[in-house]
Amino acid sequence: MKTLYPLIAAVLLFSAISCNKKAEKKEEELKKTTEKVVPELKISIDSTGITAFYQTYPKLVKFQDQVLALYKKNHSTQLWLDNKGVVEFANTLFNKYKGLDEEGLKANFPYNDKISAVFEHTPENKLSQVDTDLMITNLYFYYVQKVSGVDEKTTKSLEWLLPRKKVNYQVFSDSIYKKSTISDDKKSKMFSQYYKLRDALHQYREIEKKGGWKAIEVGDDFKSLKKGDSVTAIGQIRERLFITGDLKEDTKSNVCDSTLITAIKNFESHHGLTPKNTILPEHIAELNIPVSDRIKTIIVNMERCRWIDPELEKGKEYIEVNIPEFKLYLIRDHEIAFVSPVVVGKAMTQTVIFSGMMNNIVFSPYWNVPTSIINKEIKPGMAKNKNYLAQKNLEWNNGAVRQLPGKNNSLGLVKFLFPNSNNIYLHDTPAKSLFERENRAFSHGCVRVGKPRDLAIELLKQDPSMTPERIDKAMHAGKESWYTLKKKIPVYIGYFTAWVDRDGNLNFYKDVYKRDESLIKLLTEQ
Repeated sequence: MKTLYPLIAAVLLFSAISCNKKAEKKEEELKKTTEKVVPELKISIDSTGITAFYQTYPKLVKFQDQVLALYKKNHSTQLWLDNKGVVEFANTLFNKYKGLDEEGLKANFPYNDKISAVFEHTPENKLSQVDTDLMITNLYFYYVQKVSGVDEKTTKSLEWLLPRKKVNYQVFSDSIYKKSTISDDKKSKMFSQYYKLRDALHQYREIEKKGGWKAIEVGDDFKSLKKGDSVTAIGQIRERLFITGDLKEDTKSNVCDSTLITAIKNFESHHGLTPKNTILPEHIAELNIPVSDRIKTIIVNMERCRWIDPELEKGKEYIEVNIPEFKLYLIRDHEIAFVSPVVVGKAMTQTVIFSGMMNNIVFSPYWNVPTSIINKEIKPGMAKNKNYLAQKNLEWNNGAVRQLPGKNNSLGLVKFLFPNSNNIYLHDTPAKSLFERENRAFSHGCVRVGKPRDLAIELLKQDPSMTPERIDKAMHAGKESWYTLKKKIPVYIGYFTAWVDRDGNLNFYKDVYKRDESLIKLLTEQ
C-alpha cells in the first residue's frame, strides 16, 4: 500500500499542472476574445484635419508646422486618447499648465475654455475626438514655449546677447512618446538660479497673502536714525524687517538698538547698499517698496533665467559680471574664487549684455580712443587748448588718437581682452574713488575692475612664471606687453535685478538701465 503513495501523489501533481495549464489557456483565449471585442483606438488625424482645425482655432496657427510634423511621425493617429479617454500624461500636462502661475507665468492659453472643458468634464465640451487630440497637442507646444521663455528674436530686441538655451521642438515632440518632458528635472532643464528664484517667489507670495508690509512713516524732513533714537518709525522698521526675515524677532520696541542696526546692515548688503551705522532716507525708500513690486522683479528675473543655457554654469572656469550688482565673479570648480567691484556703462552708454572668450591680458596698455570720444570730447578740448593732447598724455597714431601707457592712462595698468564686435573689455582705471559709490554706472560701456591686479594674479595662477612680482613689473613697465592665456576663459556679462546668492539670501538691485518694466509688460501681454 505504501508503494502506491508516490504514484498517487504523482498523478495528483500531474492533474494539478494540467488543470493550471488549461486554466491559463482559457484565460489567454478569453483575453484574445476581449481584445477582439475592444480594439485599440485608432483616430485618423491627417493634414486635412489639421488644416481644418487651425481654420477654426487661428490663434494657435504658430504651432501648425510642429503639429503637422508630429502627427506625420505618428502615422496620422492620435497622441492623447485611448479606449478609456484622455491618457494620464495629458492630465499631467494640464495640471502643469494650470500651475504656470507658480512659475511666474500667466496660464492664458488662447482657447482656455475649450481645453478646460476637456479635462474638467463639463457639459460645455463639444470637441470631437480629432479636435480634442489636436487641442491637447497645441496645449503641449504652448506650455513648452511658455516655460522656455520669450523667443530669441524678442530677447535680441531687448539687447540680451548672451547664449540662449536652444528650444528644439523635435526633441520635445519625440519626448511625448517617452512621457518625459513635463517633469521638473532641476539637474538639466533650467539654469539653477531659476529654481532658487521660484522658491523666493513662493515666499513673497505668501507674504503678500498675509497682507504684505505697511509703509514706514517718516516726515519730509527725515534725515537719519541712529542707535539710541526712539520714535514710532523704529517699531515699523522692526516689523518690516521681521516679515522678510532680516530680523529674527520683533520685540515691538520703538528704540533703535544694536540688534536693529545689525538687521539694517543685513538688509543693506542684500539690496546693493553700502552698510552704515545709521538708518537713512534711502533705506526707508527701499523698505517701502511694496511686496507686489518685489514679486514682479522676481518674475522678470525668472524669465531671464529661462534664456540661460544651463550648460554655461557647468564650466570649470568662467567670469560673470552682473551689471545691476556692479560686481565681477571668477568661478572655478563651481566655487567663487574671486570677487571684485566693477564700474559699468552709464545709461547713455550701456554695457552690452553678451559673452566672449578672454584670450589676452595686456599690461601697461595703450588706450586707443574711440572715434565717438574723439569727436565729442577730444576735438572740442583741442579747440580750446592747444596743449590738450600733451596734458592728457595723448598722441596721434596713424590718423587716430591713443593714450600712452602709465598710471594716468584711462585703462589703468592692465586690461583683459575677450574679442567682440561691441569693443568691450575689462580694465583697470585711475579713478579709484568711483568704486566707493553705491551706483557705479559711469563708464563709456567697458567694465572697470576694482581689483585688477588681484584678478590678473588669480587668472595666471596656473603659470609658475607669472609670479605676482613679475605681474607688478609688467603693470608698471610703461611699455605695453601682451600675455596670451594658455586656455581661453568664458566671460558672461548679464543683467539680473534679483538674485539668490550661494548662502540662500535673496538680493535685489536697482534697475540701472530701466529694463524690468518693459519685460514685465511683455510677460503680462503674452
